[in-house]
Amino acid sequence: MDPLNIIAGLNILFTFALNLTGAKKGLKSTFTQTKEKPNSYLQKLPLAFATLTLIALIFGIFQIGTFEYKNEYQIFRIAGLLVYLIFSWFQIWAYKSLGDFYSQEILLFKNHKLIANGPFRIIRHPQYLSQILLDLGGGLAVLSYIVLPLALIQIPFIIMRASLEEKLLGKYFKDEFMAYKKKTGFMIPFIG
Repeated sequence: MDPLNIIAGLNILFTFALNLTGAKKGLKSTFTQTKEKPNSYLQKLPLAFATLTLIALIFGIFQIGTFEYKNEYQIFRIAGLLVYLIFSWFQIWAYKSLGDFYSQEILLFKNHKLIANGPFRIIRHPQYLSQILLDLGGGLAVLSYIVLPLALIQIPFIIMRASLEEKLLGKYFKDEFMAYKKKTGFMIPFIG
């Protein structure tokens, strides 16, 4: 098996193990009292894209659905792998920073607090930025002609989902959220 694919596969295993706690918290949010949970296709569609890209990436690790690996593509594959590794761990840092307020759904818990620590000190949606970049990086690392288009298609839905979250946070945290918004970027530091 290709060494870059082995590294990507091991990363999937390690990050999946760490994400199990996030999945449990996401399940808990289904049974917890919430202030508000918007009814929108943006609750499920971006998660479905993320799941499909993960499945396609796993197939790509076994060189199913990939272009032929040629030496002239190696630098792109290495760069993609680095982006994939960095942002898969950045995403874990983001969800760990949310602590008890992490949910896989767009919602506010009854006792919700605005989180402005960890990567949230710099950008408001590090988990979504990470999802975009780790999918693109992973697709490039394995040269998947399935992952890369899925990753590109999901970008506008992720941005719309983040915007919906912003409306919800602005509604409940008003001035606190506006002050936080002025100090942070939307998904890129100092922008938006």
